[in-house]
Amino acid sequence: MGPLLRCNTEFGLENRERYLSMQPFPHIVIDDFIDGETLIQACEYFPAPSTVKWTQYDNPLEKKLMYSEYEGLDISLTKVLGALNSPHFLLFLENLTGFQNIIKDDQLVGGGLHQIEKGGKLDVHADFNIHYQTGNRRCLNLILFLNKDWKEDYGGHLELWDREMKKCRRRVLPIFNRVVIFSTDETSYHGHPHPLTCPEGRTRKSIALYYYIKNHDNVKSHSTKYMKRPTEPEDEELDEFRRIRSIPKDQRNK
Repeated sequence: MGPLLRCNTEFGLENRERYLSMQPFPHIVIDDFIDGETLIQACEYFPAPSTVKWTQYDNPLEKKLMYSEYEGLDISLTKVLGALNSPHFLLFLENLTGFQNIIKDDQLVGGGLHQIEKGGKLDVHADFNIHYQTGNRRCLNLILFLNKDWKEDYGGHLELWDREMKKCRRRVLPIFNRVVIFSTDETSYHGHPHPLTCPEGRTRKSIALYYYIKNHDNVKSHSTKYMKRPTEPEDEELDEFRRIRSIPKDQRNK
C-alpha cells in the first residue's frame, strides 16, 4: 500500500465499530500514519505561501490558502496524494467506515494542500455535499497534518462540534503525521475557528482529501454551511453572509 502505515484492510475492519461509535459523528484519529521519511520530505517541499499560485480565502469566516493542483509539487507530495487515492486505500476506507463503492476525486475539488498563516482561521462548518462536476455525494473527509514540533499554545486545533452547535466535543492538535478521517453529512460541524497563534514564519500545513459515493437519492446540493457558535455575539450582517455562502455559486443570483 505504498508509504501508508496502519491502514491495511484488517485495521479498518477491526476499528469500524469504534469509528462508527465516536461522537459527535463517526471519526478516527491516527498518529504516525505514513512512513516518517516520506512525510518529512513532503513537509520539506510543502510550498511556502509565496511559491505557488495558492487560492486565497480572506473573509469574516475564513482566512486560509488552498492549492488543488498536482502541477509544481515535489514527488514526495504527489506520492502521498496518490497513495491516499489508491484502490487499496479506498478499500481500507470502506472497511473502516462502512461506506461502499467509495469514489476518489482526482480533481481535488476543495482539497489538496491547505495552509493557514498566523492569525488565520476556518469557522465551524458543514462542507459542501455534492461534487459540482460529477454530481457524486461527499461522504468522507481526510485531513493529514504536516506540522513538526507543533506546540499546544500555537493553536490550530481541529474542532468537532455536536449537531445542535451547543458544544465542541473534540479538539485535535494538528501535529506532524496525525490524520483525522470523518464522515460528512448535513450536521458534521467542524473547523478551526480560533485565529492561529503560532510564531511568525510558521504555518498550519495539511493535506485534505475528500471521498464520494453515488448520489442515488438525488440529495440536493448546498455549498459550505458556516455555523454560529454559542459564544459569538449577534451579528445580522454576518448571519446573512453565512446564509449566502451556503447557496451553491451557480444558484446565488437566481
